[in-house]
Amino acid sequence: MAAFESMRCRFLNRQTMSAGLRLLSRRASGGAWRGCSSATRRENELELGDSSSVSAPNLVSAPKLSPERERFGSDGALPFSAFLTDSFGRRHSYLRISLTEKCNLRCQYCMPEEGVKLTPRGQLLSTAEILTLARLFVREGVEKIRLTGGEPLIRPDVLEIITELKKLEGLKTVAVTTNAINLARLLPKLKEAGLDLINVSLDSLVPAKFEFIVRRKGFHRVMEGIDKAIQMGYDPVKVNCVVMRGLNEDELLDFVALTEKKPVEVRFIEYMPFDGNKWNFKKMVSYQEMLDSIRQRWPELERLQTEAADTSKVFKVPGFKGQVGFITSMSEHFCGSCNRLRITADGNLKARRRAGGLARRSPQPSTEPLPVSCLSSAKQVCLFGNSEVSLRDALRSGAPEEELLQVIGAAVGRKKKQHAGMFNISQMKNRPMILIGG
Repeated sequence: MAAFESMRCRFLNRQTMSAGLRLLSRRASGGAWRGCSSATRRENELELGDSSSVSAPNLVSAPKLSPERERFGSDGALPFSAFLTDSFGRRHSYLRISLTEKCNLRCQYCMPEEGVKLTPRGQLLSTAEILTLARLFVREGVEKIRLTGGEPLIRPDVLEIITELKKLEGLKTVAVTTNAINLARLLPKLKEAGLDLINVSLDSLVPAKFEFIVRRKGFHRVMEGIDKAIQMGYDPVKVNCVVMRGLNEDELLDFVALTEKKPVEVRFIEYMPFDGNKWNFKKMVSYQEMLDSIRQRWPELERLQTEAADTSKVFKVPGFKGQVGFITSMSEHFCGSCNRLRITADGNLKARRRAGGLARRSPQPSTEPLPVSCLSSAKQVCLFGNSEVSLRDALRSGAPEEELLQVIGAAVGRKKKQHAGMFNISQMKNRPMILIGG
């Protein structure tokens, strides 16, 4: 039965996207997409005073979603959306939305020391546009939304966004990934708004080293935020640590020791290559090397059962309150069970174009909406993808809901089986992590 369902989804996906491409071709021949491009140029000249405003002069308001479309199923259950199912049968029920490109830290693995050129406010998604896209994705089957940045907690309307997301029927989880500089102060209101899960970025337990890595002060505020989250019942609080050789790999055991008394899940993340972070293979500490080092101290470390779509390999020292995870993006990819999609702060769905063989290096990631002729080559809706499909431009051009779904479905349906591997990824041009929403 499961095999039949997978085959049916793949068939529906191909049929839907084929129809979608014909629809988009007709619109393109009528000048609709040319109109979108000229409108976009006018919009790019605007600088909105408030990125959370619902609309602005010369901007088309976000379209209202139509009522729930009738679906079918012999048992009365709604089948998972073909638009969010790729050609390998992977169902994408987890959406990451970047709320801002701004951050109050300057982490070495995330952006260059001089910072990055930020997108003008008028080109970022408004509150209304974020919620419109969220409703669309949730109605199609997304059950979990994670808010990222930049630093999401510096966006003034973050509480409003969480409150509105929690009203979406079918959405089970709203999470946030934060550097926790403002977490302790905002946590009571975040909890009241309905925030379900918290991930905190923390790359050192040594204050001076913390400041060196993030190029800012704030270590004690981060620890205060973690402790307050624990006190308010978040269990586990996930602590993300990017491990870099010669910088913080000597703190592995200290981080594991943190799980003895605190109900946290420390997640060690392999160092990944993005523009401006000076990645090289020698800086990367692999999952196996980290695991071997920890097991020398705690040989009784045991692996825990996880869900198929989990990115983290989870372990626990018997008797400890918390646990330890490893995100092995580089050494042991988990692409086969990937259920995640990612929308950048400027409204782009991460996708990768490939015209045969490995992707060629380009001078910069493509941020233009993919024309109809390119939709068939949008290969990878992926963190490591280096071209992107603009949902923002489609929204602002007044594209109807079904057309938005065709664009999304065309990108998702052509997702690759897996990324290109660590050595090829390191040679590709991509955005800095701060602009991707990591």
